[in-house]
Amino acid sequence: MKLKVMQPGMLTTVQDEGRWGFQGKGMPVAGAMDLFALRSGNIMVGNDEGAAGLEVTVLGPTLSVVDGCGTAVVTGADLDFSVNGECFPCNVVVEVKEGDHLSFSGVKGNGCRAYLIFSGGIDVPVIMGSRSTYLRAHLGGLEGRALKKGDTFSTGEPHVLWERFIGFSCPASFLPGRQLDQPLRVVMGPQDDAFTDRGIETFLSQTYTISDSADRMGYRLEGPVIEHSGAADIISDAIPLGTIQIPGHGQPIAMLADRQTTGGYTKIAVLCTPDIGALAQRLPGQKVRFQKISFEDAVAATRKERSLLDGIHQLVATWITPIASSTQTTSTILEDTPRSGMWRLSIDGTGHTVHWERLD
Repeated sequence: MKLKVMQPGMLTTVQDEGRWGFQGKGMPVAGAMDLFALRSGNIMVGNDEGAAGLEVTVLGPTLSVVDGCGTAVVTGADLDFSVNGECFPCNVVVEVKEGDHLSFSGVKGNGCRAYLIFSGGIDVPVIMGSRSTYLRAHLGGLEGRALKKGDTFSTGEPHVLWERFIGFSCPASFLPGRQLDQPLRVVMGPQDDAFTDRGIETFLSQTYTISDSADRMGYRLEGPVIEHSGAADIISDAIPLGTIQIPGHGQPIAMLADRQTTGGYTKIAVLCTPDIGALAQRLPGQKVRFQKISFEDAVAATRKERSLLDGIHQLVATWITPIASSTQTTSTILEDTPRSGMWRLSIDGTGHTVHWERLD
């Protein structure tokens, strides 16, 4: 499928899971700001979870399908997506074909970043293992920049049964329950000992406002000063995704997808993985609070989010697998279906034996 950009939107870039493995050489990761939204959308259309899609910020693009057909789904923020003027909710897979026009009207609810995912993913060159756009280095995506009017791009090879995904709708119970008044969970450290007790208490008890200086590199927050016990600078070390840095002025900076690889400011805490996407969906002017949790609780929260993605995989597999004619009942199908079996598969010339068993 080939698409043309009629209007580019505010900031629309090609993103996948990011350019991991090169931070030691000074290359930032980039990638989707809300990884759950990217991965869930890819599952819904039959792509690999890390396939490239369009990250759409606040005001979305207008695209025209100039050749071919396939499926599309919008995840993340609701930016009022429509095809040929007909509105479609988020997390619903729709068919798109030559002559169709895809557009966004703007923010309808919570969130500011939507992900427009096409069957087959977006086919742009792979650079250092990723198709993600890193804007500051003009690397990846479409010529290392945001989309502009007149651009064209193609999608990759879709799932062999791509038409069966049409109409799939992901239940809300399989999506993160993000609320603006929820605190963002953090694991303290690695330099929380560089702050006074009062500084730690301030960080965990006060409300901060996202400033206008908020972008893909990081969100600067404004609020009560967080007090250091000594110098604010350290010997530069690695910056994990979701790090909360506190420079000398005492105002937090949450480091996100396009963060630099190392930095010399003290890091008071790191966001719990599921809450990184929650922060990335908030707009300047909105409020942020932090809640301390243990490392074990952070791992459990991450596993819970992973279980949501696994659940979507199962729902999609059920959706695309016809198991009965209209005249069969569920009980009849189960009675006629073997309870276990064995398959022999050959993949790239290598034989595999797969044993399966019904769990009902």
